[in-house]
Amino acid sequence: MNAGKLLFAQLMDFVPWTSFARSVARYGGDRRVRSLTSTEQYRAMAFAQLTYRESLRDIEACLNTQPNKLYAMGFRAPVRRSTLADANQLRDWRIYAELAERLMAQARRLYASESLGVDLDAAAYALDSTTIDLCLSLFPSAHFRSTKSAIKVHTLLDLRGSIPAFIRVTSGDRHDVNMLDEILIEPGAYYVMDRGYLDFFRLHRIHLAGAFFVTRARSDQRLRRVYSRPADKPSGIMADQIVSLEVFRTHRDYPSHLRRIRFHDPETGKRLVFLTNQFTLPAKTICALYKSRWRVELFFKWIKQHLRIKAFYGTTENAVKTQIWIAVSVYLLVAIIKKRLQLPGSLYTFLQVLSVTLFEKMPISQALQQADYTTPIIPDPNQLNLFDF
Repeated sequence: MNAGKLLFAQLMDFVPWTSFARSVARYGGDRRVRSLTSTEQYRAMAFAQLTYRESLRDIEACLNTQPNKLYAMGFRAPVRRSTLADANQLRDWRIYAELAERLMAQARRLYASESLGVDLDAAAYALDSTTIDLCLSLFPSAHFRSTKSAIKVHTLLDLRGSIPAFIRVTSGDRHDVNMLDEILIEPGAYYVMDRGYLDFFRLHRIHLAGAFFVTRARSDQRLRRVYSRPADKPSGIMADQIVSLEVFRTHRDYPSHLRRIRFHDPETGKRLVFLTNQFTLPAKTICALYKSRWRVELFFKWIKQHLRIKAFYGTTENAVKTQIWIAVSVYLLVAIIKKRLQLPGSLYTFLQVLSVTLFEKMPISQALQQADYTTPIIPDPNQLNLFDF
């Protein structure tokens, strides 16, 4: 890495600009644009994510305090908040969605060898969503309830490396189960979901595609036991049964047998009932696989805490989606850089260091090195000792 480059410029070198240019051309991102191209818009918004900027005025002020470094960062002219606001409002958000999807593919290849934490050779995904509350008067297009607006970020998380494999941004009233219609099912893979995705017609399509699902049963679910397997009660497996659906409509949607596992968690004392179409794995592995679903909850918590996706720079649907997709791409970009350069520490530490060093000229790896020095204390002969009696 060229030590003469700004740290921000080094980060931007990892962006697949050729693919980005094709997306810009596809959606006419730079048509009739005289200033602030799509590339510059992405750089400005990525800078805002990396340095935790609060507003467009904040972005403008921080970038323009270093006018002699703007060209090295990839800007042809000073960034104006009005121009950036117009770009976020009018420039198609799908440009940045396609960039994030390209980065997803890169990151998943890099993290494919990560440990799953479960004795399983196949791919495993956790499907869930998070809701971001919005002000109804400012975001009327995302109407959710009578008193507020909201958007949902639906995510299919690859459990190897906690890298998203699929993301959709919808209004808050979009039901989670509809995402099962948009996901491309991978044969042999495992899909872990909570009870919000319990739709037997859609689950049967996963079964017919040759994939496996693990979810929780509802308390009022009517199931008929076909036969029971031996249960390992000391490990918390209270029952391992093959069941079928009793109600005509649900049995019509899912005519095949299911596996029901009753589990008593010795750590929390909770009793959980799992449903799956996987009949060969040990029951304890199924329970551990569902427990790993919490990684998607941790992913949502992480991006909400460390990226700007709860407060928005614009109020239109296009501006909101643009900001979310750029935030996702920044997360993926940082994960890719950390893996390729074999950088120590966590993603959180990496982001914190980047937030105060983007204008510095140093290799990325050097920015994370711990400085090992102490300031020598030289006694002043004219300084009196307070406790010298």
